[in-house]
Amino acid sequence: METMQVKARYYNAQLDKELGKYPQLNTLQLATGVPKTYFVFGAGAFIFLMIFFNFAGKLLSNLLGWVYPAYRSFKALETPGNEDDKQWLTYWTVYGFVSILESFTDTLLYWFPFYFLIKTIFLLWLMIPAFNGAVTIYNRILRPFLLQHSNEIDTSYQNLKAKASAVAAEFNSSAPAAAAAFH
Repeated sequence: METMQVKARYYNAQLDKELGKYPQLNTLQLATGVPKTYFVFGAGAFIFLMIFFNFAGKLLSNLLGWVYPAYRSFKALETPGNEDDKQWLTYWTVYGFVSILESFTDTLLYWFPFYFLIKTIFLLWLMIPAFNGAVTIYNRILRPFLLQHSNEIDTSYQNLKAKASAVAAEFNSSAPAAAAAFH
């Protein structure tokens, strides 16, 4: 039991050190006298309970899957190296794939108990670099599929692009006449 308390104190101190980088949390701690780690644990527990009992579970799950990764992607783009760029580009590729799958199955999945809790845990697994979830899904599922079908995808894309260009050209040539008819 004592080793668990020692570990808990150690991780609490590490979290406090990380949270000390945020002036707003330091100010909140000074104003209230409550340690900033308690606020973070409390907010995390509140969000967990909201998702667990499905009070705004969809909203919170989608915000978690978008807000933090979007900010980390912004930070990655602002750094000179490209290793973090690759990690977040992989995340967004997998996130898009999962979102497409979810759009086809959402009417069934929403009836599944604790769906948003499971989805939230899955999104955390995808986004946290220590777990490498997005890279795992990409390497095992998406990459092989895309490599196998890349020629067909490219051909379809080129055909669609040519059709869109033809429609745009047709629209541009007929737009002046249509505008004149309204005057």
